[in-house]
Amino acid sequence: MDLLNSILNSMDKPPAVNEKDRELIKKQKEHLELMKIKEKEEINRFRKYAQERIDRFSKDERRYIEFQPMDKVYRSIIHEVAEVGGLVAISFGIEGHDRYSVVYKREYTPSEDEVKARRNGAHWNERTAKEYAKMRLEQKQIEVERRQSPEKINPTTNYKDKYAHLIGQEAALEAARKTETNESYGFVPSKNKKDLRSIEQTMADIQAKKRLKIEVENGINK
Repeated sequence: MDLLNSILNSMDKPPAVNEKDRELIKKQKEHLELMKIKEKEEINRFRKYAQERIDRFSKDERRYIEFQPMDKVYRSIIHEVAEVGGLVAISFGIEGHDRYSVVYKREYTPSEDEVKARRNGAHWNERTAKEYAKMRLEQKQIEVERRQSPEKINPTTNYKDKYAHLIGQEAALEAARKTETNESYGFVPSKNKKDLRSIEQTMADIQAKKRLKIEVENGINK
């Protein structure tokens, strides 16, 4: 027993925490708790604000309302409140930069054009709606022309330049590429597919290939 006590007493003990360190640790814990309380209060205030704004919106004539860009935790509150109220909430923009939420009434959910525009960073208004509608019709016309004449396609519009202000330079370039015929995907003129050789010439070519194969094999065996 004395030996065990001697060993235990000889082992290194953790450094004692002095009064100053204990006071510092206590203040840090108190500060952390205070921050948590303030964060909870802020979230509750925002939830109340979102509920009041969405409630007013559900009773008026507006089709949708936009919220300013905000962090994911606040957007999730908007989506939750909207769902409870029978509305639809969708977020657009880049996370951590300008992502924001839009709340729609179910009978006025966004069109495909509006979703594309907002995802491309465009502000949705009457002018943007007309431009996207025009762009969609032009794309449809190009598809019709492609099906009617797959061997030669000359797009009637240059999306790279014409719509770069709406969907961005890279997206516009990609849209332009999609409207062009790519021969590697099957758009090959029929004249290139037709074998113009005679039957006699075809058979002669086949026999020549067989002879060459036999000669190569015999050479390898020797």
